[in-house]
Amino acid sequence: MKSKSYHLSKGFTLIELLTVIAIIGLLSAIVVTSLTSARLKARDARRLNDVMQVKMALDLYFDTFHTYPALTGSNPACNGWYTSKDDVFMQPLITNKFLGAALKDPTQDGSSSCGNYAYYKFEAGEYGCPANKGDFYVLGVRTMETVTGSNIAPTSPGFKCPSRDFQIDATLGKQFDWVMGKFENE
Repeated sequence: MKSKSYHLSKGFTLIELLTVIAIIGLLSAIVVTSLTSARLKARDARRLNDVMQVKMALDLYFDTFHTYPALTGSNPACNGWYTSKDDVFMQPLITNKFLGAALKDPTQDGSSSCGNYAYYKFEAGEYGCPANKGDFYVLGVRTMETVTGSNIAPTSPGFKCPSRDFQIDATLGKQFDWVMGKFENE
């Protein structure tokens, strides 16, 4: 009687190894893509949180002084807007302890000419807004990472006067991905 000998393989074939490597590569690409998308959304959520903190600080400032901060001078490099680049518009809020510290965009390193958050107080009646509503401010986020092209953030309340839309101006184009404004007499 002849004995049969069985030869057991002690490894993987090249095809099996390449298949496993391809599957791992595909899964890694999916995970990295998901993480990148989550990071973009998280930074945009922080931007919205920052401007809501500024809005609350502006409301507290108004409750105390019955006006919104009016700043002198302007930043011509930023179309006259006060921005988070130099923190000028946040200083009255910080000085009066309505805001703990200047808020900076999570991705801006200070090298850009304008900060991503912008503020300006306009006089009553400017751009055809009703003068009886008083002075008003506009607060915006110029760029959000999950907003592309000429789109705007779906959560943006927007702000318009009869002769100017502060989100997408007919002459200037898109100004902000997210913007809001408030009148003193509302």
